[in-house]
Amino acid sequence: MPKPLALVTRSDAATEAVWKEALSDALPEETILSFRDMSAEQRAEAELAIVANPDPADVAELPNIQWIHSLWAGVERLVAELGPGAAPIVRLVDPELARVMAEAVLAWTYYLHRDMPAYRTNQQKAEWAPLDYRHPRDVTIGLLGLGELGKASAERLKGAGFNVIGWSRSSKTVDGVETMSGDDGFDRILGTSDILVCLMPLTAETRGLLDARRLKQMKPGAAIINFARGPIIVNADLIAALDAKHLSHAVLDVFAQEPLPAASPFWAHPSVTVLPHISGPTDRFTAAGIVAANIRQWRQTGQLPKTVDLKAGY
Repeated sequence: MPKPLALVTRSDAATEAVWKEALSDALPEETILSFRDMSAEQRAEAELAIVANPDPADVAELPNIQWIHSLWAGVERLVAELGPGAAPIVRLVDPELARVMAEAVLAWTYYLHRDMPAYRTNQQKAEWAPLDYRHPRDVTIGLLGLGELGKASAERLKGAGFNVIGWSRSSKTVDGVETMSGDDGFDRILGTSDILVCLMPLTAETRGLLDARRLKQMKPGAAIINFARGPIIVNADLIAALDAKHLSHAVLDVFAQEPLPAASPFWAHPSVTVLPHISGPTDRFTAAGIVAANIRQWRQTGQLPKTVDLKAGY
């Protein structure tokens, strides 16, 4: 009989129970136990941990796990907290997440493209002021990050008629998209994009990447959408760029501290739209199915799915 699998989260008991049910339905042949309910003996027996922002101290009490499967696509916090001695980590790669994120990228691109922030302001002033229409082909959308989320977003944006360009750390090819890499490519995408969409992972290299110098390189009047991680953008520098009217608007769905504190200047800033981290929610049913398939493959072949590069952070 397979040894138990440990479900380790920082979620409240009710939320964790929902995940446990979904995972158990997808893996009826396995015994999935919540870490908080496991005996010391069961913790010692566990071969694998399924995690969602786990407390590192809890993971440390699972001495014999061979690998860790994250329920989230973003794993920078997990990698940082578990440290270099962690068991191999597999992150969630879910086509449904890519579809939902691409949907959000298109939706909020339209929000900026069709001048919704300006019309909101005009409504507050009871001002009737139509703005000129811009055809999507005349609007350049720059994607920072060309992983699964970036590629799916590029496809949706292209289908809507936008001119799409993209940047990634290493050279990549995406059909119908002009792609670039390296420092020169980064400078070029900043200076070319009318709307810049951030979809990069948070790593040592990307933390604080969009600072005052980089924001000044952006096209005057450009807007930015951050659906990646909050610390990629330096908050004070972004506010300064918006106050100076160098940038027209920022749609922010991710922040260094979440929930966003009530004292944050982003809440009341007229050129900022605050979202409560809703651009790419994980679907527990598709996620559970992917986790189940990966675990079955491991049981049958002994081979792990692609694991996270701990040095790169993703």
